[in-house]
Amino acid sequence: MTTTETAPVVTATTPARAPARARTPRRWYRLISPIALVLFWEAASRSGVLPEDKVPAPSVVLRTGWRLATEGALTDHLVASLTRAAIGLLIGGTLAVALGAAAALLRVGDNTIDPPVQMARMLPHLGLVPLLIIWVGIGEELKISLVALGAFFPLYFNTYAGIRDIDQRLVEAAKTCGLGQWQRLRHVVLPGALPSLFLGLRLAIGAAWLSLVVGEQVNAQTGIGFLMMEAREFAQTDVVVLGLLIYALLGLLSDVLIRTAERRTLAWRRGLQAT
Repeated sequence: MTTTETAPVVTATTPARAPARARTPRRWYRLISPIALVLFWEAASRSGVLPEDKVPAPSVVLRTGWRLATEGALTDHLVASLTRAAIGLLIGGTLAVALGAAAALLRVGDNTIDPPVQMARMLPHLGLVPLLIIWVGIGEELKISLVALGAFFPLYFNTYAGIRDIDQRLVEAAKTCGLGQWQRLRHVVLPGALPSLFLGLRLAIGAAWLSLVVGEQVNAQTGIGFLMMEAREFAQTDVVVLGLLIYALLGLLSDVLIRTAERRTLAWRRGLQAT
């Protein structure tokens, strides 16, 4: 009599998977509070809570903007402001990244560049307008210089801090693996400093728009700031509010573009998500 032994059958049970959360948050939720604020503003203006001559309703501001856009004046002023902002940001941003990297990577740069920059940052750059007028005049150079100064300091300090915050052990490990100096900069230093660089760029763009508001109110013939100053002379509150909204929208749009580029560039980074 023979007996056959049957091997026990092992069945692997796969645990039930929890429903996956949506990878992309519903970003349209962020529009709820701005839309509610605009609706409250419209209702308050129409009901008389906000005086029409002091704070016109959003619908009035939109009609004014449409009229100026169809006449072509708004486009000309907008192009002038964007050109000044772009040139100033390019000059200030380039100097900030170059000097910040030199001060962070080189001992001689840290000793010669960082001390005067630390001293200069204590001065409000908008308070330098009288001195800048003496140096560069009241033309386009003044507007571009203010934008460049406003963009320089946030980007410089974030570039410096981003490089200095990189773990020295990562650089030493890369050197041990045979990476040369330029390869270490490309594969270790640059990726490690990118989060701070993007933060500095967002802050720099905000400071650039703020500086442009002041610069375009000094002997300007074009630009959103000039449009607002001209409207103030004739008590056109709707045009003044329109200019402020355009500045706010330009700042918001530029920030959204930078954040989008940051998410795509730093897709490898997994940071804390809001719950």
